[in-house]
Amino acid sequence: MGKYPVSPLAPERFPDLPVIGGVKFAAVEAGVRYKGRLDVMLALLDPGSVVAGVFTRSATRSAPVRDCEAKIRKVSDAGAAILVNSGNSNAFTGGAGQESVEAICAAVAEAADVPKARVFTASTGVIGERLPHDRITGKLGELVGGLDEGGIELAAKAIMTTDTFAKGSTREVALKGGTVKIAGIAKGSGMIAPDMATMLVYIFTDAKISRDALQSMVSCHNETTFNAITVDGDTSTSDTLICAATGASGVECDQSEEFEAALAEVMKDLAHQVVKDGEGATKFVAVKVTGAAHDADAKRVAMSIANSPLVKTAIAGEDPNWGRIVMAVGKSGAEADRDKLTIKFGEVLVAENGWVAPGYSEEQGAGYMKLPELVIRVDMGLGKGRFTAWTCDLTHQYISINADYRS
Repeated sequence: MGKYPVSPLAPERFPDLPVIGGVKFAAVEAGVRYKGRLDVMLALLDPGSVVAGVFTRSATRSAPVRDCEAKIRKVSDAGAAILVNSGNSNAFTGGAGQESVEAICAAVAEAADVPKARVFTASTGVIGERLPHDRITGKLGELVGGLDEGGIELAAKAIMTTDTFAKGSTREVALKGGTVKIAGIAKGSGMIAPDMATMLVYIFTDAKISRDALQSMVSCHNETTFNAITVDGDTSTSDTLICAATGASGVECDQSEEFEAALAEVMKDLAHQVVKDGEGATKFVAVKVTGAAHDADAKRVAMSIANSPLVKTAIAGEDPNWGRIVMAVGKSGAEADRDKLTIKFGEVLVAENGWVAPGYSEEQGAGYMKLPELVIRVDMGLGKGRFTAWTCDLTHQYISINADYRS
């Protein structure tokens, strides 16, 4: 929204995303909460498109999430539409929330000539305030009239809230039957500790693929991408990831490992961009845990470290306080043995065999912590379990952003 400086971890520019046959985009300023910014986007998918998705498991998830959950597994050859607004999450708004979803879906269905059951909505922003959906439905004529196959960057900008940069990613895969394109956009900066997907993520491909195969791929790779990131340990009420395949390329991808790998790369890239735009972030941190009793324990340890305010503030202060890593391992609930634990900052051996490593010096650790991208390595010494999480530091700016979020 331009209120805060662009993250120092941001890419140099928004990537050149390819046109995906079978989908068009539009974005408008509807004044949902703020004036002078794009805040509603529409994506219209051609008939024959398949739609897969994953959603937050929050017990207080929003009305749009619940509506999408009810629709996502229904298969249809009809066209489909995705409408997203920023500024208001339409969460914790009682029956009024569902009334707003119903009104928007009905209006989109009529304006875009798609079945109401094929309209997927999402809302992001302030929780607990009734969505002024008439401001959105009043712009549908402009949205439909402005649909453009090259409009994905504007769509990415329209879904931003506290984001400091628009997020996009793309891959192309040369397969036996031809080239398949994938393009994705995301929003997310705070309230990031996904328990499904993350924030809002929309991925489009011209692959020809069954809905079941696409859903399987998205669900699988979600666990090691969006479910492996955290900014602040808070899971949103509105997290939504939708992946749509139009089939326009005509290239069959149900069994394609190359397509699946490319899709996973787009998901991982977008997930990393969300962390790099973490509210107030100045460091991007990979937490790599190996040697755990099993993968589930490795994830417990990785997320315990990645979510620890003490670890994250030490990183912000460029303090190689490895004792806080030890603390986070111990509180994780995972099986651990002090005397088998190894800790590294990058390739700098910090601790082993239950004690500080003989050759370690604070100067080494402090020098490494000055880098903008860091790797914390923990080997549990117990088994073959492994997991990588991604996080950022916790700075004064995070407090500033969230202390006046509604003002």
